[in-house]
Formats: sequence, structure tokens, C-alpha cells
Amino acid sequence: MCPNCRAFITTSDRTCPYCNNPVGPRSIDMRQPGEILGGLIPQAHFTTILILLINTGLYIATVLIGKSFGESQALWAFGAKFGPSIWQDHEYWRLVTAGFLHGGLMHILMNSWVLYDLGAQTEQVYATPRFLVIYFAGTVGGFYLSARENPVLSIGSSAGIMGLIGAMIAFGVANRSSVGRAVRNFYVKWVVYILALGLIPGFQVDNWAHIGGLAAGFCVGYAAGTPVHSSRGKEALWRSLAAVCLILTVFSFFLMYRNFPQPNQVR
Repeated sequence: MCPNCRAFITTSDRTCPYCNNPVGPRSIDMRQPGEILGGLIPQAHFTTILILLINTGLYIATVLIGKSFGESQALWAFGAKFGPSIWQDHEYWRLVTAGFLHGGLMHILMNSWVLYDLGAQTEQVYATPRFLVIYFAGTVGGFYLSARENPVLSIGSSAGIMGLIGAMIAFGVANRSSVGRAVRNFYVKWVVYILALGLIPGFQVDNWAHIGGLAAGFCVGYAAGTPVHSSRGKEALWRSLAAVCLILTVFSFFLMYRNFPQPNQVR
């Protein structure tokens, strides 16, 4: 990727064919790693690792609280998606908080592995503000569709992950080149694998959340485009939208905290 205009180029290019600037290190590698915890967190994965840390902290909390509440009840208390709670009790914040919860060690390990790689790739293509908006839209869109079509309890970052995959497919569709076609085909295969996994008996996979997240991520990614040749005004807009998504996420967790039940109130 060209460090100046962020267009995809080949490894043999010494000058970017899009902006005609010399090709150097990626912009994400040119930052000072010492700015973040003495370099303990790689810059390319910084935003993704923050999400993973939140997921891990909440997973540990649900495990500990689950000893008193029970596993399913603890997940519900921490904001899992549950149709009746959303539509009847108007707890719409669950559409956000559910995306940061996981049920079981294998669940969080698998999602963390995929998010660690995919998150850095998506952030490199779309930049951090668009990445945050896409992930938020994928989470909310995924659990909205799931709550409509499959109102039982469900959780997981896979809705947001599918949003990122949808955005990468959107990039491949919009980029009418061999690189774009390769990116699109690669992630379409991942969609097929993930949705097929949800059809296997015995796997507790919420494909409605996957489909909703994929659709939301595709729409946002296609509408957003990449920062290549973007104007300052448009970049300011995406930074503002990212800030709104962060505020809504924090507010959702505040509402979860405010509505946190006592052990005798869990469902």
C-alpha cells in the first residue's frame, strides 16, 4: 500500500502509479511505537487490541459473575442480545454491548484470532475513523437483524467481524482492478465458510447476526470509500462519526451498568 495515498500497488513499484510519489515504508509503520506502552502494543493492531482487551475483561467478569448468576444469566446481565429485553423492555443498548461478550473460552479465542488479523487489514485500508464506524455498524446491524429473526440470547464479536469482512468486500467491488478482485474473492470465500459453519448441527452460531453485520459493513464500506484522494472535510466527517460511535458505545455500557440486576432479578 502506498504510504502517501494508500492505494494498493505491487511490491515491484518504486513510484506509486496513482500519486507519483516514491514508495517508502507504510504510514502505519512510520509512527513511533514507543508512544504506546513502551512499544508493547504494535501500532498496526492498536485499535484492534483495545477492542480485544475490552472483550477479554468482560469475558473474565462474566465468568466470575456466572458463579453466582449462572452463565446465561450473567451474559444477559452484562448486555447480551435478547429479543424480549430489547423490544419489550426497550433495552436497545444491548445491540451494542452484545458484541463485546463471549460465551466460553473457545468462542473468545476464535473470534480474537480472526479479529486480530482482520482488524489490522481493515484499518490499514479504511483508516481508524472508518474502521470504528464500520465495526460499530456491523455490531448493531448484526444484532438488530438477529433480535428480529432469532430473539434468543446471543453474543459475540463476530457480528462486528462480519462488518469488517463486508467492508473489505465493498472495497474489492469498488476497486475495479486485479487487486480489488482478489480481495473481494478472498473475503467472499470467508463469508461462505462462516455461514456454512452456522448450518452444521451442534454449532451454536447466530447466522442472522452474521448476515446483518455483513450487510451493514458492506453498505458503510461502500459508501465511505477509502481515504485515497479524500478531502479534509470528508475526513473530518468520518472522525466525527467515529466519535459518535465511541460515545454511543460508552453510553451503552453505562446503561448496562445502571440496569445491572441483583442475583434474584436475573432471567
